[in-house]
Amino acid sequence: MLITLVLVYLLITIGIGLYAARRVKNTADFAVAGRHLPLAMIITLTFATWFGSELVLGIPAKFMQDGLGGIVEDPFGAGTCLILVGLFIAGRLYKMDLLTISDYYRVRYGTFVEVFCSIIIMISYLGWVSAQVAALGVVFNLLSEGTVSVQMGMVLGVLSILIYTLIGGMWSVAVTDFIQMIVLIVGLLLLAYYASDMAGGVQPVLDLATSKDLFRFWPEPQWHDIIFFFAAAITMMLGSIPQQDVFQRVMSAKDLRAATWGPVIGGSMYIIFAAVPIFLVATALIVMPEQTSALIADDPQKVLPTLVMQKMPFVMQVVFFGALLSAIKSCASATLLAPTTTFVENILRHFVRNMGDKATLFAMRISVLVFAGIVLVYAILMEGTSIYEMVSGAYQVPLVGAFVPLVAGLYWKRASTQGGIFSVLLGVGVWLLFIFVPGWGEVFPQQLAGLLASMVGMVAGSLLPQWIAPDRGRVPHFEGSPEVEGRLIA
Repeated sequence: MLITLVLVYLLITIGIGLYAARRVKNTADFAVAGRHLPLAMIITLTFATWFGSELVLGIPAKFMQDGLGGIVEDPFGAGTCLILVGLFIAGRLYKMDLLTISDYYRVRYGTFVEVFCSIIIMISYLGWVSAQVAALGVVFNLLSEGTVSVQMGMVLGVLSILIYTLIGGMWSVAVTDFIQMIVLIVGLLLLAYYASDMAGGVQPVLDLATSKDLFRFWPEPQWHDIIFFFAAAITMMLGSIPQQDVFQRVMSAKDLRAATWGPVIGGSMYIIFAAVPIFLVATALIVMPEQTSALIADDPQKVLPTLVMQKMPFVMQVVFFGALLSAIKSCASATLLAPTTTFVENILRHFVRNMGDKATLFAMRISVLVFAGIVLVYAILMEGTSIYEMVSGAYQVPLVGAFVPLVAGLYWKRASTQGGIFSVLLGVGVWLLFIFVPGWGEVFPQQLAGLLASMVGMVAGSLLPQWIAPDRGRVPHFEGSPEVEGRLIA
């Protein structure tokens, strides 16, 4: 009965996504919803950017292991990323008629930086999307009581997302995300209310978590602990800023107000609402203490599903899996769309010249299909890896390679093509050294080393004599893309 109701919910969301797909007439509609989305939808879209399997399953599991300080990367870093985007990035980028974040690198630094950063961004999505696919596999396996294997669950999950994302692009993602976020928020709040009642109220849960030192946030006052804590904090806080899924949500706004305030409100909501699944898992320490302790030692990601399936009535089980699927699908659909848009616009276009709007739209849809297959294979190969680790590890690459060129290009007039090239090469190069040279990454965090190297490369490359000539590209104006007042592209 439970799996039947969940499948019905999946079919409803697919139907809504296909209905929204009717509005897709051109590339701009597919990639950025024709820039027609109001503030309310931008808020839900940016909120849904991070609200996936890692928040419902991964973050609570990490909290139970390492306390509040263990989740500085996500949700605190991830939520702050959206706030920073809204305050400092969105307004400047919105005035540029761009389809992808990599279009900015083309305009500001030229082809090399554009392609290099595009590859970086695409690679980073493998871990992120795979985490959502892996979670879908676990969900279907649990719902079917083992009848559907985890691998088959992954396949079913990918197909359920692919159907409407392939056809409707950002329009389908926006509409389904809006509805799924409502289901998610209401569902988790209902679960928290019921779990609190089972645990004897909120205060006993807080007291127990305090007694186990789970609310300790700051690291020990030692150089090693402080520097690694800081590196973890900035990984998603800064590394997620130059990401296509965040950019697409900003560019989909109907006006500058929605583009700037949407991420700020969405990011703030994300940080606040992250407390709900954490609270739910904490109640398990009271409701089923021995079993929870065993699960924490074995696989803490199973604590919340086990609590729901064994201790809550059928109605709450339906609510939980509806909320969980909403979180996963809303996150996965957009992150599936982002790298494929980047591939077509910023890599394929260099090999297939003079692609018209229809050809570009067709190529994007084919790329969604191909990338979905790659993600599925990767998720199956990575089965058993922590969802939290898969997500957090994905954002080191854009942090060391794409963040500095973006910020420097927006805020430093002297940033040059040569500086951009030096920045991406030095940042990624030093990061790889710290990964592969034994012992280096244990002494100093590899992502921070790469970020510092990227900054040095940008400053040195821009201030030294310019051996590499400036190379600034143009971005095609797509059919359906509205003219933006103050457009910065000639």
